[in-house]
Amino acid sequence: MSDLAVNSKLEKVCQEAYKKLEQINNDSFAPVKDKLAWCIGSYSYDKNPVGLYEVGAEALDALKSYKKEKPRLVSKKLIENLEKAIATREN
Repeated sequence: MSDLAVNSKLEKVCQEAYKKLEQINNDSFAPVKDKLAWCIGSYSYDKNPVGLYEVGAEALDALKSYKKEKPRLVSKKLIENLEKAIATREN
């Protein structure tokens, strides 16, 4: 798979994570949500995925911790997709 396709998947799953953080509407996630929104916009402009990987990992941690509190509100699929997308950076 090309880097562009991998990065496109990362962008898509980061957008899904942003939407979920928006739905949760917890003030403690506001900094991560704001950084994620900025990185998504930045990626669409310059196609540099570094911020998506870094902030995507922060969003993953936030979603995992929220899932522990309220398991039904964060899908396992979203967490798995985010983990897979972030893991592509190490390959």
